[in-house]
Amino acid sequence: MDPIRNPYAPGAGQRPPELAGRAEQLGAFSVVLERVSRGRPERSLVLTGLRGVGKTVLLNTLRSSAVRRQWGTGKLEARPDQELRRPLASAAHQAVRELGHRDEESVAHVLGVVRSFAQRAAGPNAKLREQWNPGIDAPPVRGRADSGDIEIDLVELFTDLGGLAADLGKGIGIFMDEMQDLGPDDVSALCAACHEMSQAGLPVIVVGAGLPHLPAVLSASKSYSERLFSYQRIDRLSRDAADHALSLPAEEEDAAFDEDALATMYDVTGGYPYFIQAYGKAVWDRAPRSPITGEDVAVAAPEAENELAVGFFGSRYDRATPGEREYLRAMADAALELADDDKDAVESVPTSAVAAVLGKKPQSLSPARDALLKKGLIYASERGRIAFTVPHFGKYLRSRG
Repeated sequence: MDPIRNPYAPGAGQRPPELAGRAEQLGAFSVVLERVSRGRPERSLVLTGLRGVGKTVLLNTLRSSAVRRQWGTGKLEARPDQELRRPLASAAHQAVRELGHRDEESVAHVLGVVRSFAQRAAGPNAKLREQWNPGIDAPPVRGRADSGDIEIDLVELFTDLGGLAADLGKGIGIFMDEMQDLGPDDVSALCAACHEMSQAGLPVIVVGAGLPHLPAVLSASKSYSERLFSYQRIDRLSRDAADHALSLPAEEEDAAFDEDALATMYDVTGGYPYFIQAYGKAVWDRAPRSPITGEDVAVAAPEAENELAVGFFGSRYDRATPGEREYLRAMADAALELADDDKDAVESVPTSAVAAVLGKKPQSLSPARDALLKKGLIYASERGRIAFTVPHFGKYLRSRG
């Protein structure tokens, strides 16, 4: 079939042609936007899930919904080696610009606060060349959001942002990807600021996305975080939603999948959105004609698997050291051994089972496990158990021999 007309688009954070199975989250967020705009209390939102389930796509879609409601929005991606101030200041700057407030004096004041918040990261005695300039013309507002205590400063920043938005009956949305990579102090400050905004009824919300252990990261920082955020677990698609993700884009190009093809696609993809796009693209390019059949899927599957092995699995595997790779492979082997007794154990295993596969004491494996946790390749699904952050990663590791 014509590759130019191929509608499927595997890519990091790239929106698929049909955003299937997320109507519930989109509808709930529309209610949040309206309630916050009217000054009613509403919790910030946290999306959690494995790699490849479409968290970033959904995060971007929710942001687009806020933009359509004329909210001010900004987005950032947390990194384990970066403090929150600078990326958050850039996001806040963008949100103020999008808000389109006509009171130039009020806007200049808030931008000055944003600048003070950002430049405090360099320290009060930093040389001029070391001070980061966020591209704001307004002079910094001394004595506001520049104390050096990130919790105090973030509350003050959000308060001023919220006041500006409230004047227009709109809101400010800060959209944060990879939220689990925030440092402990930044997590604590973010929770405190969101709590303050909720109590004050100011129209500022944070919409975060991260790995499944993100709720535990937030809870470890502030005990009230479980009541502070609305948690949405983003999982693989149901069979019906997966069929829609494949069939509707094909129909736009006057093509179709037969029932056998749809069933086979669900079997090989497991309903994970990224895999659906990857296999969909490979199958479309290989299929000689419409309707696409189960046999077409079987022929194209090796090509899709090779693409995933290099771009999706391989890029993550390459980040691990030899010792860490040994630990990952032991996780995959332990999961296979336990699969007959507990289907959930295919991707989640006790740390003791990993140690048993390697013939070592669990304590001796702590450095490798901790390093993999920091790299985001595994996460602690519960006390004493670990799991891959990437679906089908165990299968990939076992296929390497």
